[in-house]
Amino acid sequence: MVLWDYFNEGEATEQDLDSQYEETLKHVEELEFRNMLSGEEDKLGAILNINSGAGGTESQDWAEMLMRMYIRWGERNNYKINVIDIQEGDVAGIKSASIEFEGDFAYGYLKGESGVHRLVRQSPFDSQSKRHTSFASIFAFSK
Repeated sequence: MVLWDYFNEGEATEQDLDSQYEETLKHVEELEFRNMLSGEEDKLGAILNINSGAGGTESQDWAEMLMRMYIRWGERNNYKINVIDIQEGDVAGIKSASIEFEGDFAYGYLKGESGVHRLVRQSPFDSQSKRHTSFASIFAFSK
């Protein structure tokens, strides 16, 4: 018999049922976590490279926004963060940056961020307020 049957028969309380549900949910989440981050390098720290793409000042500003976002993510998840290298943009933003994340599973979480990130917005740098598309590339590798 399962706990639900005991509940229907009056041999288990609603509190017992809720308790068992919470415990089962915790085990399922642990299994999902282990499966998601089961790669050999997933448990290691990471270095994240950010490069602005075509688009000049717009892309450099987008690259800086991404850098701030990843740093805040690292701080909120209690990773030790070290900005290894940064090249400032000509007017605003950054041309490139390398950020080190020290802590368990940093690479496992950040490896999915590798690729080209795109932003479409009305430019604060364009006097005509036209829409611009900006690109920045991200590459994560294990440390």
